Amino acid sequence: MNDDQLSEKGVYRRHGPLPIVIGITGASGAIYGVTLVKFLVENNYKVDLVLSSHAPKVFQAELGLNCGDTTCLAMTNSLCKFLNIEDKKSQLRIWEPSNVAASISSGSYKTQGMIIAPCSMGTLGNIAAGTSNNLITRAADVTLKERRKLLLLARETPLNTIHPRNMLTLSKMGAIIMPAAPGFYHNPQTIQDQINFVIGKVLDVFDIDNENFKRWLGSSENLLLKI
Repeated sequence: MNDDQLSEKGVYRRHGPLPIVIGITGASGAIYGVTLVKFLVENNYKVDLVLSSHAPKVFQAELGLNCGDTTCLAMTNSLCKFLNIEDKKSQLRIWEPSNVAASISSGSYKTQGMIIAPCSMGTLGNIAAGTSNNLITRAADVTLKERRKLLLLARETPLNTIHPRNMLTLSKMGAIIMPAAPGFYHNPQTIQDQINFVIGKVLDVFDIDNENFKRWLGSSENLLLKI
């Protein structure tokens, strides 16, 4: 994947899958976003990451990760060290949330799609309204208009009437709304098991092989076999 070459017309001749855009908002559940980034980078996917202006505060509160300087370089160094992926730093590119001139703000930049994890109701509402007020919402708008996969890992409870209305609007546009709701049939033993379950479901949507959770294969007690 590090052998990509840029042609004279700005087209990457890629060796491997197209990059995936990841947005992390200021909603609770930052662990979902960073776990997803870690999995993708470790499995040789290129990631274009955008953190909302509030995301670093959530990193500090929920993960104990103090990024300090919020420049892209400092954020990359801090996050890669935290996730223990420093040897694959070249796979990760972090964009400023205000940089609407970034490559991911254009449909001509080819990607597999975009995942916002976690996705706040504010971000979800802005995407539904088509108000590209930052790079996350602009990249999401581009993903929709290019008919690529857009998955929103919604993180809020309870919901008011506006929230499901916005979700329905986006679902009709082709977006995939996935509540951060872990299952229990895999008999989770730790919080990490629950996180991995949710991330595994996200990866499934993008047809990315993973063994993040034990899949349900059916109960033999309820099978009726007629020969």
